[in-house]
Amino acid sequence: MILLPAIDLFGGKVVRLTRGDYAQMTVYSDDPALTAAGFRKSGASWLHVVDLEGARDGGTPNIAVVEQLIRESGLRVEIGGGVRTREVAERYLDAGAARVILGTAAVYDDELLRGLLRDFGERIAVGVDVRDGYVAVRGWTELSAFTARDFCEKMRDIGVATIILTDISKDGLLSGANLELYREMQSLGVNIVASGGVTTIDDVAALRDIGLYGAILGRALYAGTLDLGAAVKLCEGEI
Repeated sequence: MILLPAIDLFGGKVVRLTRGDYAQMTVYSDDPALTAAGFRKSGASWLHVVDLEGARDGGTPNIAVVEQLIRESGLRVEIGGGVRTREVAERYLDAGAARVILGTAAVYDDELLRGLLRDFGERIAVGVDVRDGYVAVRGWTELSAFTARDFCEKMRDIGVATIILTDISKDGLLSGANLELYREMQSLGVNIVASGGVTTIDDVAALRDIGLYGAILGRALYAGTLDLGAAVKLCEGEI
């Protein structure tokens, strides 16, 4: 199982939201590149980046920071948040992003998603953010008409290889991952990346044992409840 430490960007800074609430934002660093360097030193090979302003408003307000992380971090970077047009997706891909994540656009723009999948294949992933069993969109501010299961099945059927699955109710609370959700979705036959609530090394072990492709580590790293180096060693079979 790959581990993806997370950097959420707002105003060029490293921040975290609680359950997707922009009014509950904590700033952890003014230097995203330094944060990424620390993740690499701890053994990470991937970096999960979200432009929170882009997720809420669209566009690429933090593109310069994202480009710096891709260029300087030495990590494989996946980026999401505000990827609602082909232009934005290609800008990130041209900058060297390993994967670009569509969220709201995957719900409302089949043509865009299918075109990107046709041209870029596994470099296109979909973020499925779940609240009360339904897929949330527009920076988690609205609910779509799709249930999580139905939408994930649709994504699989049109060729999406990787789904980043977030339980919003767990996000940023350090309350443990929703193992039941991930066990259910693991049966879909796509790469599932768990996001939200991963708090301790035991959470990482439990997700690994389910057989997931990956897990995103966020607030737990910043709050110190999870040691990234130990988690990487666990997933590589060294401990």
